[in-house]
Amino acid sequence: MVKWRLLDRGRPVANPIIQRELVGILRERRTFVALSLLSFVFALTVAVRWPTEPRMALSGSRSVEVFRLFMLGLLGALHLLLPVFPATSLVRERNRGTLGLLLNTPLGLWKIYSGKLLAVFGLASLMLFVSLPAAAACYALGGIPLISGLGGCYLILLLTALELCAMSLLVSSSATTTDAAIRGAYGLILGLSLLTMVPHALFVGSGGTTEVVADWLRCLSPLSALSQLLGSGDVASHGMTSPNGVPARFIALSCAVTLICSIWTISRLRFSMFDRSRSSGTVVDDQSLQVRAVRRVLFIVDPGRRSRAMSWFVNPVMIKEFRCRKFGRLHWLLRLVAACAVLALALAILTTTRTIAWDVATIGGILVVLQVALLVLITPSLAAGLICTELESGGWVLLQMTPMSAIRILWGKLLSVILTLALVLCATLPGYVVIVFIDPGQRGQIERVVLCLVITAGFATLSTAAIGSLFRQTAMAIATAYSFLIGLCTLPLLVWLGRDAPFGHDTVETALIINPIAATLSVIRFPGFRDYDLIPGHWWVIGVMSAASLILLVVQTIRLSRPR
Repeated sequence: MVKWRLLDRGRPVANPIIQRELVGILRERRTFVALSLLSFVFALTVAVRWPTEPRMALSGSRSVEVFRLFMLGLLGALHLLLPVFPATSLVRERNRGTLGLLLNTPLGLWKIYSGKLLAVFGLASLMLFVSLPAAAACYALGGIPLISGLGGCYLILLLTALELCAMSLLVSSSATTTDAAIRGAYGLILGLSLLTMVPHALFVGSGGTTEVVADWLRCLSPLSALSQLLGSGDVASHGMTSPNGVPARFIALSCAVTLICSIWTISRLRFSMFDRSRSSGTVVDDQSLQVRAVRRVLFIVDPGRRSRAMSWFVNPVMIKEFRCRKFGRLHWLLRLVAACAVLALALAILTTTRTIAWDVATIGGILVVLQVALLVLITPSLAAGLICTELESGGWVLLQMTPMSAIRILWGKLLSVILTLALVLCATLPGYVVIVFIDPGQRGQIERVVLCLVITAGFATLSTAAIGSLFRQTAMAIATAYSFLIGLCTLPLLVWLGRDAPFGHDTVETALIINPIAATLSVIRFPGFRDYDLIPGHWWVIGVMSAASLILLVVQTIRLSRPR
């Protein structure tokens, strides 16, 4: 049996990868800053709402309100900060060539995987550990059960952290670049936490097998389980009575998902993962006329066809972005647009069939949430790496050697993102057309909703591109852009969840004025947002932030374009 020993103390270590990974993460300055900031925010949340009167309510309602908000914020912090580390773990090892060395050691696949999984899970445990003083303060106020309340919430959070780590490692094992791994991890986690609740929101109260399947599907979401455990009601029940046991079913499903992801990832840790054969491909222009005709019918835009020369009036940087980026190629864009169109048409059909039970505003609100989620998922992956990817790969020096100015280079890159998002937004418009057809009185509100979505897309493009220009590593830029955009869309909603208790109407309205989701839902008069007047204040705030992001992006691009 081979014993692994630490060089500094000489003690036997069961799994040296845990020590290498965990110590490496804790030595980074950003980890220390994140843990310190989390501890400060948690303590501040409790201190702000700490009762100042000499007497407290015997029911402990104040502590329950603060504890509910505190736990939902902690769940959001796990989703924002944790996936970056496991998502880049395996793909970075493979790109550096050290993963092959690990597979040649006598550790074995299980020890390699468990070392990486437990190392990141140790970081998640530290994130939960720094929140214990604030949780203890809430418990000291009374009204919170120790086992079913405090213990149950932390059990849900621990299982969520373990599940997120396992899912991110699975994405990392199949990705080829760190930015693709981060993009896939955030997309998968967003789908697990939010999109799994959409079927239940659509089919609640319908009865039959469909409602049963949708009810089990929403149990995959930790948000649904934690909300019911905190006594804040079911997130997607619309006030209807839903069966209990969501936390227990989440525990079972979470363990199953973690086990499946672990086995799947371990099965991929083979030397065959380094031997990915790629087809050399064929140029369709060299094929016969019959073959070209058939491929044109099947593909519409044939990916194997030789591209034509660029016109003199076309920005070459935009064409370069479209042809070099996988999802920028026209055939991939058409697939994305087709998927969005199918989703919009499916929601349109649900609009016509479910408006008997719900009003049009509810269906429109669901469509708005899905559209904003799509923008949040796509935009950072496209815009955050516009500048830093060129710096990291050395392509920026080649762009400096061209006769194009820095502004034209920047405009070509931004135009590639703008056109992609414009296609996505246009593909999701049929749902709103059906809403206007059903209720013509909603036309003015729908026009303002579309305007809000366009403003959100522009702000997301400029802000994430500006954030990406501050970094020289694509993975870090994309992770920061995702954290910023997701935090902007979700953290103000935590204040909204505490409306009337413990936050007042003015405080909630001030917090929501920067939130694109809340502003759009207030326009469409979605239940829970009708009492907040966020327009045109939201447009002014987002406009100022977009202008500041554009100025930062232009200044940074000009600075990087100067000779060195």
